[in-house]
Amino acid sequence: MRGVRYGVAMSLDGYIAGPNGEADWIVHDPDIDFAAIFSRFDTLLIGRKTYEAMLKMGGGGGLMPGVKPYVISRTMKPSDHPDVAIASDAKALVADLKAQPGKDIWLFGGGELFRSLLGAGLVDGVDTAIVPVLLGGGIPFLPSPSGRVRLQLKNRRVYEKSGIVALEYDVRLT
Repeated sequence: MRGVRYGVAMSLDGYIAGPNGEADWIVHDPDIDFAAIFSRFDTLLIGRKTYEAMLKMGGGGGLMPGVKPYVISRTMKPSDHPDVAIASDAKALVADLKAQPGKDIWLFGGGELFRSLLGAGLVDGVDTAIVPVLLGGGIPFLPSPSGRVRLQLKNRRVYEKSGIVALEYDVRLT
């Protein structure tokens, strides 16, 4: 069965975006193989706030070729965003997607969507690239309130050029 993996860059002090949603602190490392990362997924889940931030930065629904984007929102109108599928019930969508054949599902953002799906037992893995910066505030990796979830280390890598530490965990069921 397909898995849902929360993949995100995070500051050392636990934020996925700055106080105003900025991501300018995320540094590029030439040794990170984004093509290999992207090839693991055929579906992308994006929260409304993350999607709106992507639009402001010039991105959009056609983010990755061959990957079907879904924006989770109770307020967006599909007719206003024809380049993405919009779903209002994240839990039902994810349960349906996990039952279909295909590659893993990338939970791209944001923190509130992650918290909701994690609490429902629908997240199978957490993959974070810890960027060596302290933001001092912003959008947290996992907003409160959230229950305790145990993780099992799957893989780790240090990127020497940037100081980024990539950690991959599977969510433990017990």
